[in-house]
Amino acid sequence: MYSSIITGAVHGIDSYLMRVETDISSGMPSFNMVGFMSGEMREAGERVRVALKNFGIHLPPQRITVNLSPAGIPKRGMVVDLPVSIGLLACLGSIPVRATENVLIAGELGLNGEIRPVKGILSIVMEAKNSGISTCIVPNGNLSEGALVHGIRVVGVRTLAELVSYLRENPMERDRLLPPAEVDAAQLLSQANKAVYPDLSGVHGQRQAKKALEIAAAGFHNILMSGPPGTGKSMLAKCLPGIMPPLTTDEALEITRIYSAAGLLPEDTALITERPFLSPHHSVTRAVLIGGGNIPTPGLITLAHLGVLFLDEISEYKSYELNSLREPLENREITIRRLTGAYRYPARPLLVAASNPCPCGYYPDMNRCKCTPKEVLRYQKRISGPFIDRIDFRVYVGRVNADELQGSELEESSRTVQARVMEAIERQKRRFAGTPFHYNADMTADAVEHFCPLNSLLAGKMKIVYDQLGMSMRSYHKSLKMARTIADLNGREMILERDLMTAVGFRLPEINDEEHLSGKEFDRDKKILTGSGEHRNLFEA
Repeated sequence: MYSSIITGAVHGIDSYLMRVETDISSGMPSFNMVGFMSGEMREAGERVRVALKNFGIHLPPQRITVNLSPAGIPKRGMVVDLPVSIGLLACLGSIPVRATENVLIAGELGLNGEIRPVKGILSIVMEAKNSGISTCIVPNGNLSEGALVHGIRVVGVRTLAELVSYLRENPMERDRLLPPAEVDAAQLLSQANKAVYPDLSGVHGQRQAKKALEIAAAGFHNILMSGPPGTGKSMLAKCLPGIMPPLTTDEALEITRIYSAAGLLPEDTALITERPFLSPHHSVTRAVLIGGGNIPTPGLITLAHLGVLFLDEISEYKSYELNSLREPLENREITIRRLTGAYRYPARPLLVAASNPCPCGYYPDMNRCKCTPKEVLRYQKRISGPFIDRIDFRVYVGRVNADELQGSELEESSRTVQARVMEAIERQKRRFAGTPFHYNADMTADAVEHFCPLNSLLAGKMKIVYDQLGMSMRSYHKSLKMARTIADLNGREMILERDLMTAVGFRLPEINDEEHLSGKEFDRDKKILTGSGEHRNLFEA
């Protein structure tokens, strides 16, 4: 007797449909599973055998073969337990063979017949809908997640007995037994309890750094903050999610797909409603940072997708780990290749890095810094030039003076700043309608030429800046993207000279906040890779 059940599996964060073919025939008693599967999948046979015994079904002493197709794709996870058991029951005549036509079944099976949640249900249901499947039967623990996909019937089951009763029922009466669920993602987003982030109003002074954060949030630009310890770099980074725009429905679904495929979706959570904020310790390994393993799993750069990846004390990270981020930061995704195939993961976090300018942390305050010039340069060279080139902003976060710290002047709240950010993003949405871009930082070089036009005067000045600073093409285009964001924040479609001045200034390798430095005159021979400096002179050249 032969049966065929449709199920799904996850490859990276994408899904593909898989067919579980079962055959029971005469011959030496055996239970064989074939089809390029992992050890945990091979164990499904024994789990199914015991679960069916406890259900009251004893497998006959015959030759049982289960094939997972397509055979060329490596398979892992517990997703096939349930379809294997239903395939066996169909072969034994306990379930009508036609009962599973155009039905996808996925789930892990406990030895007592309990059906347990599995990874990647959201991606599986999305693929089933795209393939024209009419019904998805999933574990009840995955029901709200799967029901986010509209246009397909999604049914949740708790036990094997419940599923068998459902499949034995007349198709016209099944909805009465187990009605399909439907969850409105937009409604979940609107009703979600918003996460409480530190408010910018709690950070005194640091106007330059706050402005840089606002521009970063409005255009999704990467940022590096440098300065002595205790000046608020970590606090500023933690404030950033509070000024970023709320997730759109499509963004929330994309993040949820990632966490579902990784098995990290919180229990009783159908949808991720807040932008992720991840802050790994500098001892993190490369595999954890970008993903890896024999059959790869998502790394932190993927888990922070469309959120914030905060690398504190970035100079303490190993160069090998940092440089592994260069390609995904540029391409917005990462592909991990193994002998078993290529695994694609989205990787579009807003990178926020923080660093001290020297080993003691106080350079260039020559009254407090005890480091030699060689020690300063050696410390700064821990961050490679190609990695620095992928950073949009470099801002110096200096020591706040006593007047700012004790002053009664009210600081802008995160809500006020977020309102300006939202207005800038609305301008970007209108500008990029019909294109693959969402934020200014997403633009390609060709798109920059189209969406960031400069008049002849500004083009000439940018040529001078490009030549004098020895900019790379990447730096040149990043400066124009930032200028575009600054103009958007100011409600202008045309990029002005002061927008370019500000953007280029944030990419210059000198400190811009010298009024916060005390003691000796700033040593121009000891330059660091953070901040903005003499950009006005460059434009006046």
